[in-house]
Amino acid sequence: MGKPTGFLEFSRELPSKRSVEERVNDYNEFVNRFPDEKLNEQSGRCMNCGVPFCHSGCPLGNVIPEFNDAVYRKEWKEAYEILSSTNNFPEFTGRICPAPCETACVLGINQPAVTIEEIEKHIIEIAFEKGFIKPKQINKRTGKKVAVVGSGPAGLAAATQLNYAGHTVTVFERDDKPGGLLRYGIPDFKLEKWVIDRRVQLMEAEGISFKCHAHVGVNVNVNDLLREYHAIVLAGGSTDPRDLPIPGRELKGVHFAMEFLKQQNKRNASLDPLANASVESNIYSENILATGKNVVVIGGGDTGSDCVGTSNRHKAKTVTQFELMPTPPKERTDFMPWPTYPMTLKTSSSHEEGADRKWAIATKEFIGDEKGYLKAIKVVELEWKSGVDGRPASFVERAGTEKIMPCELVLLAMGFVNPGYKGLLEQLGVELDERKNVKATEKDYTTSVNKVFTAGDMRRGQSLVVWAISEGRECARKVDEFLMSKSLLESKDRSLSMALV
Repeated sequence: MGKPTGFLEFSRELPSKRSVEERVNDYNEFVNRFPDEKLNEQSGRCMNCGVPFCHSGCPLGNVIPEFNDAVYRKEWKEAYEILSSTNNFPEFTGRICPAPCETACVLGINQPAVTIEEIEKHIIEIAFEKGFIKPKQINKRTGKKVAVVGSGPAGLAAATQLNYAGHTVTVFERDDKPGGLLRYGIPDFKLEKWVIDRRVQLMEAEGISFKCHAHVGVNVNVNDLLREYHAIVLAGGSTDPRDLPIPGRELKGVHFAMEFLKQQNKRNASLDPLANASVESNIYSENILATGKNVVVIGGGDTGSDCVGTSNRHKAKTVTQFELMPTPPKERTDFMPWPTYPMTLKTSSSHEEGADRKWAIATKEFIGDEKGYLKAIKVVELEWKSGVDGRPASFVERAGTEKIMPCELVLLAMGFVNPGYKGLLEQLGVELDERKNVKATEKDYTTSVNKVFTAGDMRRGQSLVVWAISEGRECARKVDEFLMSKSLLESKDRSLSMALV
């Protein structure tokens, strides 16, 4: 334990940010580094609890008190080794994870939780700076070949672990660069893409092959993979967005959030935002810009928040965000006790930059002009009733609250319902579950097709980056067992890497 009285002496602090006036003029990350003194203080707040609930709060089972203690002692290599034993990509989770570990922090019972996420990000960045992170050389190859379809966090984690086990891994990515939604979905101001490139280059140096513009089921034959590889991991994510089929949905100016975000990611990379229409036929029909428009974002989650931040950088005239649910409480209630993940009101950095947030509101109609362009939306306020568990259970429209709002751009950010079935899944003939995800259990990650496994959002549905990494790691262990009858990759792996020099 770094400092037994640290949680009594220091309060929770987060790194400073560039001002709103400055950061909305670019797409760079804006959270500054902690000074050494502050990092020391924040890590010293960890109480080294007898039962550290942060472990269970984290889907990866990160060994949090131990790496906090190492940070307090400024033993950076030790901190990195502890963190990387359970988390392949702290540079991703340290930037975009909602930190369920912090809501489970024991200190959080009556004080603000330890700043676990920021400490995690600092550990990995300092480890890169100090040269601790080098390509690992595989001592012995098994002769087994594994294809990983999808290069998001689940696919990258599975590929990394399988490579450490000695298998020859090839990652197939339908887009022009690896990363999945990390690259084309998460805004650059939350995750600059050199962070992904740095990790991919490390993986390539360790022996993993990446094939981009490789859309399995479209321009890559599924049967070729079944014939050439000893195992296949499906990690394509949950890609079909939830739609809003109301009158006027066909109007120009109504778009899925991911169309909007992906286009901006491509612009930032100096790429044509309308390229690769063959990859996703419903995207890239036109340039989607918020500049000078009244923008309405429908959906109150992280994707909606990302649309708010991007619209502000486009210099939208106004930005409004709708949420069907009522305003969440600011603090935990009796129905969301510690250490469960609380559904409380969250204000993101994008909201800080400016947005009119409206709760308990439903969109009734998109209204267009004579040329077929969106010009307004019709909305109505809702009245919610809570169920026995305290959660909103049913609603009715409030009489007399219908109104029309001017709007030239609507971004639908209501989540994703399931993976795309046409192409890969259709040709493989894998069985789907009742939610139309690929059917496989957490016990074995095997699909209904021999030697085909699945992990991440494609299996569990839309979820968090930390869950995707966890699923990729666990799936890799099951693939290793399938190929070798046993595995050196333990569950909640602490990097037992006997295959490494």
